[in-house]
Amino acid sequence: MPPGTFNHARRRVAAAAASVTSGLWVKSLSAAAVAAGLLFTGLAVPAEAATYYSAPLRTAARALPVAAENNAGYDRDRYFGTWLDTNRDCQNTRAEVLLQEAKAAATYTTARHCTVRAARWVTRWDNRTHTLASAVEIDHTVPVHEAWGSGARYWSQARRVAFYNDLGDTRSLNAQTAALNSAKQAKGPEAWMPPANRCEYVGNWIAVKIRWGLRVDSAEKAALIRYADSCPNVRLSVTKV
Repeated sequence: MPPGTFNHARRRVAAAAASVTSGLWVKSLSAAAVAAGLLFTGLAVPAEAATYYSAPLRTAARALPVAAENNAGYDRDRYFGTWLDTNRDCQNTRAEVLLQEAKAAATYTTARHCTVRAARWVTRWDNRTHTLASAVEIDHTVPVHEAWGSGARYWSQARRVAFYNDLGDTRSLNAQTAALNSAKQAKGPEAWMPPANRCEYVGNWIAVKIRWGLRVDSAEKAALIRYADSCPNVRLSVTKV
């Protein structure tokens, strides 16, 4: 069986569960699909893996729990690690996201098909097209520094690594241009918004916060509510982990 076959099948399950409503991507996975995804990636299925949240966008924004951020002790490499190849198909998380979002067949740097070299990608937050994998970076929708200050500092190391490599919800990780990734850094929506598809971005941010049980600070929540109120009030469906 070719490398990545199982993981690509899981990706197709996630993609099939996604729907687009009024310009905002609303993505929902069944309990079976999520559990299968966690098993394929080698991550333990949490006891609460079958917990769902579903609500209109504006309701979801207002329901986010508020707490002041605490970024003391943050160390990305120490507490979140790096990209993993948890299903041992030789393609790490970066490669898996590139393959998921590729709009054309990928080529690889070696015959083993471990590292993606080229395909065609359209980065969602600026609608630009790229053909070389080196032209894009994999962005955490909720940056790891933001996650740390919003509750991840109290998690187990295994949960932080799982967050860093979250392939169970396609809203968690995405390919973006280096310039946008650099401009965003660890900023929340109160300080940075993408130039394109902002309603989708707001929905994805809220979904990731809900999925991982992360809090928001008061300025962040105010910004999310303000943006959500100007977007179509679509339904967000999230599987918590």
